[in-house]
Amino acid sequence: MNILITGSNGQLGSELKSLSGLFNGFSFFFTDVDELDITNTNAVEAFVADNEIDVVVNCAAYTAVDRAEEEQQKAHRINVEAVRNLALACNNRDALLVQISTDYVFNGKNYKPYVETDFTNPQSVYARTKLDAENMVEEFASRGIVIRTSWLYSSYGHNFVKTMLKYGRERDSLNVVFDQIGTPTYAKELASAILKIINETAEYQGVDVFHFSNEGVCSWYDFAVAIMEESGINCQINPILTKDYPLPAPRPFYSVLDKSKIKDKFALTIPHWRESLKECLKKINN
Repeated sequence: MNILITGSNGQLGSELKSLSGLFNGFSFFFTDVDELDITNTNAVEAFVADNEIDVVVNCAAYTAVDRAEEEQQKAHRINVEAVRNLALACNNRDALLVQISTDYVFNGKNYKPYVETDFTNPQSVYARTKLDAENMVEEFASRGIVIRTSWLYSSYGHNFVKTMLKYGRERDSLNVVFDQIGTPTYAKELASAILKIINETAEYQGVDVFHFSNEGVCSWYDFAVAIMEESGINCQINPILTKDYPLPAPRPFYSVLDKSKIKDKFALTIPHWRESLKECLKKINN
């Protein structure tokens, strides 16, 4: 099976790369924008055809949530038009497209974990482009899996965990919002799940949507406290309200994802977020 990983220098792409050696039956093609510009229709079509790609995992995305409010065209080009290109190229080869999406497609006003069929209502430019990307898969891919995830972090790339470690070592105290509730996701766990799913869905037909995050629930404040505790950093974390830390793009106040569907379908066992955090911190600190 020939598998194309786009955005392979990012958090999820890097985790997929590190796990790829465990899957001997797969031939991987790891690309980032320098190797393959997925906004270029002809380049995508040629790459998928020439390399006889069977599965595309699209880890490439415009993820600068606040900057997207100003760079709307760029966000749309990378998050929507590129996904359409990938879907069309996959269709030509009857290949499977795995598209990574986000908890931000919901408005964050729920009171219980979101299931895949809940009403979507994105509240920012970034969120709207990610939902539009899902629609591209629905419309143009005959074989597609959309995986919505939340609060992604890794030992690779830029993320909340690394930011907290940096500032926690530099400062005596930090202010972190406590009224946004969700679940952190260790990108290694998501990467592992994706590879397991691909292994079991060689003949997968149609398009389906799944939710994936670590188990458990917390606020960004709780997450920051845990990062300091697990790292032995003596930095006071102060809880603040979202309104006291205004940003250009609104965030969901509650975006916990129900993972029953993906766990049942693929027999996945998912660790609690705190256990995965410990594992990631060991890797970072070593």
